[in-house]
Amino acid sequence: MKTLGAKILAIKEGEVKIQCIKKDNLTQQHGYFHAGVLTSIMDVACGYAALSVMSKNSDVLSVEFKTNLLRPANSKLVVATGKVVKSGKTLVFCEAKVENEQGILYSTMQATMICSQKKNGN
Repeated sequence: MKTLGAKILAIKEGEVKIQCIKKDNLTQQHGYFHAGVLTSIMDVACGYAALSVMSKNSDVLSVEFKTNLLRPANSKLVVATGKVVKSGKTLVFCEAKVENEQGILYSTMQATMICSQKKNGN
């Protein structure tokens, strides 16, 4: 997230918001946010949302995700919101969206996260 300059805006149980400001190195050839940036911040928002409902010694990894790119993201900043839909013992199903400041929807994600135990030294 450091590479993208993304920052967490809000954390509550089962929900995380991450903001990313547009820079030239985050855009594709037409000046829109690159799809990889949108996908990355949604994945991380889902991961942290999932982690927020897991036990203290847990860690989280993405198992799979599906992204829908709905329109070019041409705003000066975007916000990804990740939410837990269903939490189980091992798997957590999440949804995410990326919007601009006015609430225009750019992309969505459905993701499954897996809970793993932290290893000593991590």
